[in-house]
Amino acid sequence: MKRSVRIQMVLMDNLIWVIVVAFFLVNAFVTPRFATPTNIINILYHSSIMSMLVLGQGLVLINGRLDLSLESTLAFSVGGAILLGMKVFPALSNPYIAIVLTLLTGALVGLFNGFCIAKLKINPFLQTLASMIVLRGLMLYFVPMSIFPLDRVYTYIGAGRMWGNIPVSVPLVILIFVGFHILLQRTPFGRQFIATGGNPRASYISGVNVDRITISAFVLAGILAAVAGLLAAGRQGSVTNTMGEGMVLLAFAGALLGGASLQGGAGTPLGMLGGALLLAMFSNALNLLGVGVHLVYASKGALIFVALLIDQARIRWRNRLLHREQLERLSAAGVQETGAVEAVGS
Repeated sequence: MKRSVRIQMVLMDNLIWVIVVAFFLVNAFVTPRFATPTNIINILYHSSIMSMLVLGQGLVLINGRLDLSLESTLAFSVGGAILLGMKVFPALSNPYIAIVLTLLTGALVGLFNGFCIAKLKINPFLQTLASMIVLRGLMLYFVPMSIFPLDRVYTYIGAGRMWGNIPVSVPLVILIFVGFHILLQRTPFGRQFIATGGNPRASYISGVNVDRITISAFVLAGILAAVAGLLAAGRQGSVTNTMGEGMVLLAFAGALLGGASLQGGAGTPLGMLGGALLLAMFSNALNLLGVGVHLVYASKGALIFVALLIDQARIRWRNRLLHREQLERLSAAGVQETGAVEAVGS
């Protein structure tokens, strides 16, 4: 592959960080108090919940699927764990056990979705839409009022502060993204994971357990949604039946902006971190500029549309580059073959 093509491919894979830096620099001059250290920490803090949903959605998109249930999993995993400890099994009210139950609940929801999609061959959109509605309905039924106060241990990752008044959630989220980046880019499981999303049939023929990879994607997404639930519960100090409502489509946009594709097999966790940061900076800038809440809502819808356009442009760009590279290889091979025939004839 020629150097110019490699450079364009790298730029394509890291386009989100170019956009993030450009957006930050523009707002540093245009938006009051945007580039202050306090506001930067505020952006990182308020992006933590969405970051987990973006990463979870991104993993499912890499696998070539879609998960609409993440926002309801966020609420149900926290609400289910707290209710089990408060009303069903008081022995489970220990905050450490509650954290484990929260993560386990998220994993079980993901396992159910993954099993139905991989083994029963149910359409991912319809399956996760049904799960989203069922889980939200259960939350509305079992948690009609807010549950508070919550134990400090349970809310620590969402409300705790470190030295320099830095929220605990900021380094935690960064570590999670780095860990998943290493998992997908540096391990056999990660290579199988990405290959399955790009071409499941070829992966199956080569011996990869495609169904297991698909189920793993939904389980990991469910766990990340549960982590988002812990962060949300810590931030607001309570559990409500509206937690996470309306976040799944923005998570979808963040994953696409971060390099994931509707076609599957593309995207990196660090790129998705950039997508989550862009969403947070976008919302923060509009709030600092005093834009009305309804226009902010409309702007977020427009951002989803932009994410879809960028995804399609990225696909066409990549296909054009690979097509041109293949033509040049075939042309070079034809020239060499002609030269060899002429040499033999002489």
